[in-house]
Amino acid sequence: MMPAVPQDFEMSLDQHVIDTLSKVTTATITTILLKKGLRNTWLRGTKPLRGGQPRLVARAFTLRFVPSREDLATPESWGAPISTRAAIEDMPAGCIAVVDAMGVTDAGIFGDILCARMAKRGVAALITDGVVRDLAGVLSTGLPVWCQGAAAPASVTSLTFVAWQQPIACGGVAVFPGDVIVVDDDGAVLIPAKLLPEILELAPEQERLEGWIMREVEQGASLPGLYPPNADNKARYEAWKKGQN
Repeated sequence: MMPAVPQDFEMSLDQHVIDTLSKVTTATITTILLKKGLRNTWLRGTKPLRGGQPRLVARAFTLRFVPSREDLATPESWGAPISTRAAIEDMPAGCIAVVDAMGVTDAGIFGDILCARMAKRGVAALITDGVVRDLAGVLSTGLPVWCQGAAAPASVTSLTFVAWQQPIACGGVAVFPGDVIVVDDDGAVLIPAKLLPEILELAPEQERLEGWIMREVEQGASLPGLYPPNADNKARYEAWKKGQN
């Protein structure tokens, strides 16, 4: 069996990684990943539950639901060793909980009490392709949430919780424990753990280039040859960059 978490890194991220990627939009990251050949990295259905939530960067702590089965998905299962409650107690501070809810929108996977416990444990955010319940209470916990909205029924109405810290599919994207998640107003983007050093190198430069292009556009420049830049505009950009150092 594949180990839940690769052994060559810690679940926590260096502050340098967080500081660097906190300044990079998810749109920029998807562009860089596209250039690396990865097209499926944006987790569908992960919308901010509250406006103005900060951009967050953390490793993924994964949870997985499967379709409801009546003999397993019962209120009594909430107290079982394999349960969302047990998974929350295993979450390290600073992680982002990424939950495979199979896109189900008629049953809330977590409510206010579970989200309050996650916030108390220092979990950075909850991301799911499903929905939450007890909306007002969830919002009051202060836990940043990205999901598809809210529904009153409990998770066991439509889902069975089966595992945590295993590979999952969230919003149509394969997420492995320890992959890096960046999330902002555009939703959540996955950075495969092994590609993190390359993204850290490329992302700030891409943001700087696009900032220069935006300034050129604001000054009246036309887009052909500018975005993306041709040889002449690349030379102009490099000259500008040298002047900034």
